[in-house]
Parts: sequence; structure tokens; C-alpha cells
Amino acid sequence: MTTGRSGRTVRDLRRGNRSAVLQRLYFGGAMSRQELGPATGLSSGSVSNVVGELVADGLLEEAGIVDSDGGRPRTLLRVAPDSAHLIGIDVGETRVRVELFDLTLTELARTEMPLQPRGCYDVGPIVDHVRTGIATVLAQAGVGTERLLGVGVGVPGIVERDAPGGTVVHGQTIGWDAVPLEALLRATGAVPPEVPYIIDNGARTLGQAEMWFGAGRGARDAIVVLFGSGVGASLITDGSPDGGNTEGTPLEWGHLTVSVRGRRCRCGALGCLEAYTGAESLLARWAEQGGGAGDAVDEEEALSALLAAAGAGDRVALEVLDETAEYLGAGLSDVINLFQPERILIGGWAGLMLGPHILPAVRDHATRYSLRHPAARVTIDMGSLGPDAVTVGAATLPLSAFFATGGRRRAGPEPQAQLPGWRTALDTRGEAAARRG
Repeated sequence: MTTGRSGRTVRDLRRGNRSAVLQRLYFGGAMSRQELGPATGLSSGSVSNVVGELVADGLLEEAGIVDSDGGRPRTLLRVAPDSAHLIGIDVGETRVRVELFDLTLTELARTEMPLQPRGCYDVGPIVDHVRTGIATVLAQAGVGTERLLGVGVGVPGIVERDAPGGTVVHGQTIGWDAVPLEALLRATGAVPPEVPYIIDNGARTLGQAEMWFGAGRGARDAIVVLFGSGVGASLITDGSPDGGNTEGTPLEWGHLTVSVRGRRCRCGALGCLEAYTGAESLLARWAEQGGGAGDAVDEEEALSALLAAAGAGDRVALEVLDETAEYLGAGLSDVINLFQPERILIGGWAGLMLGPHILPAVRDHATRYSLRHPAARVTIDMGSLGPDAVTVGAATLPLSAFFATGGRRRAGPEPQAQLPGWRTALDTRGEAAARRG
């Protein structure tokens, strides 16, 4: 293989050219061959070669003809939606959501499976939900795994993607201690070995979705907040204005100390932001002050009851929301002062429910607690992708890998050994937790 001065081989150059054309058409919409040259910086000969390869691979298709100024009409090209499939999975703290998409991230099928309430978060049943969910969405859409590029999974906790044997998740607040999630998922046989599982922090997948397709488009520096049972965030710096090539850094923002010797957090520490702002804590504080959701079956229903009480003028519910807004604003002021983002976006199921009620107060408190200069340049708004943002973001994980390889598949890992014992131990622990609950 010929190598140039930069150390790049001809294969590297071809892969880079394919990636440039795919991403430009993906994020910029349909274009002609003539437009692709200036848009990608490639010569007309390179564009012609790359387009020919991608059309032959079934990844590009014609999207109509447009007239040119006095010349021959030009054929528009676009990414072929049906050329590949992606699965995005949101392992949330109240449910597991699985969605199947085509290559342009149009949803083809979905399913949701609720998790046991009251803190039962054993990995064994979650792995089973993922296996069942994958089979369900493939069956709903009537497709197989032949065109499946990968399965992206967003999870709570710290994700160690370069661990020996596959991705490991450290989820202290949910009782996950170095869980070999990739190996456990691979052992289910839900997808063939060549289909990769790509696992990442849920706040990061939310952030990537909003930056690519949502309210983050056009911003280079942003903080995207995932507000659910707990709270987390993703930091995006030097992002691409067209939505591509965005790498976020997950922040354990919820475990920033906001009150020395304060309330005990789910992580075991005292005074974490999450202990004052997560939905679980918010509902606990409401109950401690004499409120409560009665026979609510889960956190979402209980939070709806709190908001209804506040809307009816209930003093306790209003005080809990006011306190939550102030702590959120104070927590955001820390990331404003530290990172000076252009934009802060709030998402997650609890964020979407609470945002219309507390966003103005959150903005006021964030401004008051921040330094004037960074506070003056930031906007704080809601994310625009709704409750599916994490699953969409999870699906962008294999999509990013697809772009990086120039539209070529990469083989996934082989199934891992010695997992039955792991599953047995986890299932036993889950059964014990269920009995305690």
C-alpha cells in the first residue's frame, strides 16, 4: 500500500473522500456532483470516483434533476434512506426504549419496557429488555439484520469503552460496579457478531442528538443537560456548525457539591446537586413536607401529580419547584463560569415536564449566580427533540462509526466467555432487591 508524506495510505485517502461526500450530503441535503466539489474541497475527478463507488454500494441515489444556468440539467444525489438500518436504545432510569431507524434516522419501529420502580435496577432484566426490544422492532418493521450498521446504547453512569473484553459501565447511583455491559449484550445473540454494540453515557448521546439535529445546531460550544431521575450533562466544545463531527464529553454534573454536609445523594455523598434537583429527590422533598402523589405507579406519574398540585396553587408543591429552580440555576452557573458555553439546552423526561414551569426562574438564578461576562453570552433553552432524543443520539453512535469508515461496515467483537455466572449473580441480586422492595 502506497504511503504519502503524511503517513496516510491511498486507502486512507479514499476512506476520507467517501466520508466527506457522505457527510456533506447527509447534513447538507441533496446536491449535484458539480456542487459537491466546492462543498467538500475535492476535485471533480475525485467526486466522480467517490460518487460512483457510493452509488454502486447502494448508499447514494438520485433525488431529481435541476436546471442549470444555460447548461445541461444536473442530477441531484442524496443518501439512500433504505440502504442501512440503525438501532438506538435508551437505558433510562424508568424504562428501556428501543427504536429502529433507517440511515437518515427516520423512525421505522419502537418499543418501550418499563423498569421496576423503587430503585430495582438489576442489569440482568435490563439486558433481557434490550434483547427483547431488538427482536420486537426488527419484527415490527419486517426487516432482518443484513443492513444493520450497529446498535447504539445510552446508559447512566461512567462508560469505559476501552476496557478489556468490551465496554464496562460504572453506575454508582444505580448499583452498577464495573458491569461488562457490552459482553452481556453480545452474549444474548440478539444481533450477529459482525454488528457492533456502541455504548456511551446517556447525557452524551442526548447532547450529540441535539447538536446534530436539534436546538444545538449552529453552536460550537454548548452544555446539554439530561434531567431525569438524576441529572447529568454533556460538554460540547469546538463543535461543527453543520451538525457533524461533534464530540461531547459527559460530565458527572449531578455530583457537583452544592451544599456542604447537605442532603445525602444516591451516590452516597452529601450535598450533591442531584440530591436537590433530580426527579427522585424532588419527589422525596415534596413527600417530606407533607405532599405526595398517593398511588402513583412511577416517577413520571408522581411528577405529573406534583405539577398539577403546583398549578392548583398548592404552597408546598410551589416551594419545592422554586427551590429546585434555584439549585438548577446555581448548578448551571458553575458550568457557565467554568466553560463559558454559547448555549445550554435542557432535555430528559423530567426536564421536558418541568421546563415550561421553571425555565424562566432557572434562567434568572443562573444569571444571578454567574459572572456577568459569561452569563451575558449564554442562552438557556429547552432541547427540541423531545423524549426520543437519547435514542436518536444513541443511533448516531454507529452512524458516526459508519461515517468514519467511509460508509463501510466494520466487524464487531466475538461473543465473550464466562458470562453465565455473571448473569446468575446479577439475577440473584435483582431478585433479592425485588423482595426487599
